[in-house]
Amino acid sequence: MTMGAPFWVLASEAPEALARFYSQVLQVPVDRQGAVQQLTLSEGHRLVIYQPSKQRPQPAQHGRLALCLPSANLESSLKQALAHGANALESIRQESFGREVWIEDPEGNRLLLLEWAR
Repeated sequence: MTMGAPFWVLASEAPEALARFYSQVLQVPVDRQGAVQQLTLSEGHRLVIYQPSKQRPQPAQHGRLALCLPSANLESSLKQALAHGANALESIRQESFGREVWIEDPEGNRLLLLEWAR
């Protein structure tokens, strides 16, 4: 069995609006393919946003797997995300590997903004 390249998939009740949020925060265009919204991230990685079937809804989840958005300027990235509808879950924290802050996108999905230590 040959597998294709892995990609992120995100279930959304409003995929166009959520794709617009990620497009604005990540500054990449949205490629609409029918009901699926696709963003091509750095190095060819993809984020695919879709609306789950009404026959089999996808419940919101809080787990340990999260999208990490690296930043060269954490304050600026946080400000931009908040301006586009994100919610900060905490204050910026200093860790041994750099500075980070957990946020939620407009639908409550957790994301990590990270500025690596230099």
